[in-house]
Amino acid sequence: MTRQQFIDLVQAEQNALRSFLLALCCGNKFDADDLAQDTLVKAYLALGQYSDRAQFRAWLFKIAYNTFLNYAASGHRTVSLEEAEQMAGSMESDAGFRHQALYLALAQLPPRERSAITLYYLNGYSIKEIAGITDCGADAVKKQLSRGREKLKETIESYDR
Repeated sequence: MTRQQFIDLVQAEQNALRSFLLALCCGNKFDADDLAQDTLVKAYLALGQYSDRAQFRAWLFKIAYNTFLNYAASGHRTVSLEEAEQMAGSMESDAGFRHQALYLALAQLPPRERSAITLYYLNGYSIKEIAGITDCGADAVKKQLSRGREKLKETIESYDR
């Protein structure tokens, strides 16, 4: 693949990649942008391993997912509900963002459950595709989705109290 072909593919997928990472980072635009940049550098450096142009988005999302997991494992912890609410109130760029309530709820999920929920519901991937992106079995993805939905339900119900 040439440099220009890579640029063209990235431009076509850039918005989807940023939306995916923004959801994983619970609306933290700065972290999502950093992870997107890291993802694109890693993807460019790994072009020799890429072989199927039709699956570029899934390949790119797999790199983004692993970049996010490394980020989460390196001490960037999931915040408590109170911390997320304070963060939402202090972030001018995200305070009026229409998905802020969703990001607050997603912040309560562990990284793997958050990733499964985001890939399935926000990006429209099938369980089989998520299994390929996350290197998990389909049953593990189903469990992550089930646990994630249950935790989201509990979080949303706590908002109503």
